This record gives sequence, structure tokens and C-alpha cells, in this order.
Amino acid sequence: MSSKTAAPAKDIRKIIIASSVGTLIEWYDFYIFGSLATVIAGQFFPKSNPTAGLLSTLATFAAGFVVRPFGALVFGRLGDLIGRKYTFLLTLILMGGSTFAIGLVPGYERIGFVAPLLVLLLRLLQGLALGGEYGGAATYVAEHSPDHRRGFYTSWIQATATVGLFVSLGIILLTRHILDPDTARSIEKFNDWGWRIPFLLSILLVAISVYIRMKMQESPLFQQLKTEGRLSTNPLKESFGHKANLKVVLLALFGATMGQGVVFYTSQFYAQSFLETVCKIDFDQAKTMLLIAILLATPFFVVFGGWSDKVGRKWIMMIGMLLAIATYPVLFRQMLSISSPDGRAELSDQKEIRTSVAFIGSSSRDLIRTSSTLRHYDGGLLVTETQKDTVFASGKAAAKPVVTATRTLGSGDYWKMVGVLFLMVVYVTMVYGPIAAFLVELFPTRIRYTSMSLPYHIGNGIFGGMTPFIATLLTTITTGNKLVGLWYPIGVTAICLVIGALYIPSRPRGLEA
Repeated sequence: MSSKTAAPAKDIRKIIIASSVGTLIEWYDFYIFGSLATVIAGQFFPKSNPTAGLLSTLATFAAGFVVRPFGALVFGRLGDLIGRKYTFLLTLILMGGSTFAIGLVPGYERIGFVAPLLVLLLRLLQGLALGGEYGGAATYVAEHSPDHRRGFYTSWIQATATVGLFVSLGIILLTRHILDPDTARSIEKFNDWGWRIPFLLSILLVAISVYIRMKMQESPLFQQLKTEGRLSTNPLKESFGHKANLKVVLLALFGATMGQGVVFYTSQFYAQSFLETVCKIDFDQAKTMLLIAILLATPFFVVFGGWSDKVGRKWIMMIGMLLAIATYPVLFRQMLSISSPDGRAELSDQKEIRTSVAFIGSSSRDLIRTSSTLRHYDGGLLVTETQKDTVFASGKAAAKPVVTATRTLGSGDYWKMVGVLFLMVVYVTMVYGPIAAFLVELFPTRIRYTSMSLPYHIGNGIFGGMTPFIATLLTTITTGNKLVGLWYPIGVTAICLVIGALYIPSRPRGLEA
């Protein structure tokens, strides 16, 4: 789009706000599941094998990513046929309804294997919805933007993904602390039923966003094509059936979005899982450290997006990938070093014992159920010993305590860890900030929604979204190497870097109707 046909700056700000609010809420809905993976594992899968439950939950989380390309095809086609506005309005409603429904599904203990099956179905609907949302929002904003500011304006849409993660983590922590001022009781309540609140809250957020989006106007470039009768009659065929356009789609996937997606999910989601499951950092600390890192790094989405208008999109993204490849082993090893139980953690010995007893029946020979928790620091670890539902009959116990351990960092190590996470999120801003402008500039308006959505969601949904699951799986297979999970993201990003550096064009171009 030329500057002459672009929307005035005042109107673009309204467009960005309206688009970003809805996209942020969709990312919140999508990521709330991953942020609560360790809690959900105990709700919808058998508790007898926590590792298998976590892997099953991560696989369900990944399933939402796997179907994102199908959502890109379905809703991308609709977006090129009927318009950008109504298509991503539909995806918003579908996403919000699915997220709300997950908060209503009974747990495994009540309905057995029907519970994880229902959650999987709803997770697939979330993936389909997100597959249509991002392409619509990015295309909509880009088609209102002048050539020389497109990277800057679309970078606000890019920031919504990380801000959506930020909001999901914030609401989780806020919910936990509102439930009960006592930490131990709040954790128990949250793990029991409080985790549903962030899911149920989604319906209110979606209603607000739907109201805002109903007031939006259609993209001027799309409206021009519609008026002139030049809309595509078969966007799928034109996008993937024509050799020249298919070649560009494949270049966008293997030279940009594949590596960008893996960096995005390694720096934020695998890092989060690594903190909790490998470094054994306390749940609240792991979330708050990532929150601070995200808050500090988020402005760089706009910095690198705006910079790409001046120097081009390509090398900013390539340098971000190169930095990730070169430093991931160092940064994750540093995370292990900071959290190692070598006495550096600023901790004081403390013990906390909680016991509750419930009598069942009316005679001395009836059963007694007890629940007791012992919490104390041992070698830098906050050790929690829990003995639940221990059944005493004739004076004999029928269950053994369940022992878990987490580590609470002192202030010095806490901020070192924030610094490591901050660097990794900056890599995300480098590869992700310019990507929307890069993608929309590759394809003509008549098939842009369809053509850009598929490589984006394969790169992010398949290669990126599978990162936490594959990386965690590798650590369970090769238990002697705690950094083995990095093999996958480093390998995929390296391949993308080579292809992108050799074949991606260096300078952006305008959008034609």
C-alpha cells in the first residue's frame, strides 16, 4: 500500500488497538493451558505416574499447535473470500468458547478417560481458531499501513503473543494469592479447583473484544478488490496450486517461520518448563521471574519491528536465530548453575507441619483419613512431604508419603535468573518483531490471508509448538544430560538460518491491491 492510500496515523492507532486487544486475548486463551501444564496434568490424567501425566498434558498442549495449519487453511480461505474483519471475529468467539469450556470439564477422578478426551477436543478447537486469528490481524493492520512504517505498526500485533503469555502468568499468580493468604492452603485450593478461574475469566475478556471488533471497518485493500470484482475465487488453489506462489510459501516456512517459531517457544515455554521440572524452582518464583523478563523485553518487539522498516526484515531475524543457536547451551547451563543446591541460595531453615484428620463412621474400628504436610529446607531445596488419604484400619497405614522438592532462590540468584530469561526473550523479539511485515509483503492481496497463514502456523504450530514436548521427552530418554532437550531447537533453528540467509530477499516491498 502506498502512503497515499494508507489510513491516517490516528485511525491506524485505533486499528492497532482493536486488533491487538482481540489477538492478545486469543493468545491468553491459548497459552493459559501451557502455563498450567503441571497443574492440569494432575487434574485430567492418572496421578500414579506424574511424569507420564505431564508428558500427556504437554502432548495435549502440542495438539493445539498441530491443528493450527488446518485453521489457517479454513479461516485463511474465508478471509480471502468474505473479508478480514468477520473472519477473525469468528475465530475470537470460537477461541473464547473453547477456553471457557475447558474450565468446566470435570476431572479424571470424576469421569475417567472422558476428561482428557474432552480437553483434547477443546484444545483442538483452540488451535483451529488461532490458526485463523493471527493471519487476519496481521493482514488487517498491514493493509492499513504505509510502506515505510509497516514493520513498526505490525510489531504491535507481534507483541500480543508474548503479552498474552504475560497476562496468563499474571492472572494465575493473582488467582493463587487471592484464594487464601496462607501459601500452603492457596496452593492446595488452586490445584484443586482454583485453576479453573483463569479459563472461566476468558468469556468476559472475549465479550469485551467482540464489542470492540464489531466497530471495525474492512481492510481498504480488500474492499478495493471486492469493489473491482477481483477477489480470488479459489484462494487455496492460487496459493498452493501455482508453482511460483508455492515456492514462496515454502521459503517463508523453511527460511523464516520454522526457526522463528522454535526460538519463540524455547525461550518462553521450554524455559518455563525447564525452570520448574529440571531446576526445581518454586512455582511462584518461576512464573514471576519470567513475568519480569517478559515485561522488560516486550518493548523490543516494537524496536526491532520499526528498525526493520529501515534496514530490512531479513538480517534482524537471522541474527536473532544465530544468537539463539550460539548461546542457548550457555544460558540453560547458567540456569542450572544458578539453581544448583550448593549453598548459594539465600535460605533459612524452616519447618511447617500441617495435619488434618477426618473420622468416617461412628465406632473405634472405623477408618480414619488423614492428610499431613511437612515443609522444610534441606540443602537449598524446599522439601514438601505430603501424606494424603492415608487409611488406618486396625492401626495400620495403607499409603506412603509423597515427597516433592522445590527450590526458592535468594535475591541475588533471583535477578541473575531474570537476566538470563530476559536475554532469551530479546531473541524472541528479534525473530518475531519483523515477521508479520515480512510475511504480508511476500504475497498479493487476493490470496494474502491464506498464503501467509499456512507457513506461519506450520512454523509456529508444528515446529515451534512441539518444542516443549520434544525437549522434555528427550530429557526423560537421556537422563544423564539435562541439556539434551536443546538438541531439537538448536538443530531446527540452524537449518532455518542457513536457508533464510541464502534465499530470503533483503528488502521489503509495498503491498499492491
